[in-house]
Amino acid sequence: MPIARSAALFVLAALLEIGGAWLVWQGVREHRGLLWIGAGVMALGAYGFVATLQPDAEFGRVLAAYGGVFVAGSLVWGMVADGFRPDRWDVTGALVCLAGMAVIMYAPRG
Repeated sequence: MPIARSAALFVLAALLEIGGAWLVWQGVREHRGLLWIGAGVMALGAYGFVATLQPDAEFGRVLAAYGGVFVAGSLVWGMVADGFRPDRWDVTGALVCLAGMAVIMYAPRG
């Protein structure tokens, strides 16, 4: 159960961080306005809080592992929100990042 909880927190963190950055991007680059920017800033702040809920107490480990989730999640977000089509190298890179995340976060430690 701890791995399932941790994985769910990583997914929630990715939704908040990637979604927040996307909202800011839309507000600034696509001229959608301050409401979009404000919503993005709030989502980014919530991401910072969610990251602290990980069961592992090591900040560096949690953020390093989250990097792999962020890479893969960003590609998925781009596909869903912007119609981005990753090529085989994007997918391969994301899988490598997720494998690295799993090693960093869930490898047995003594």
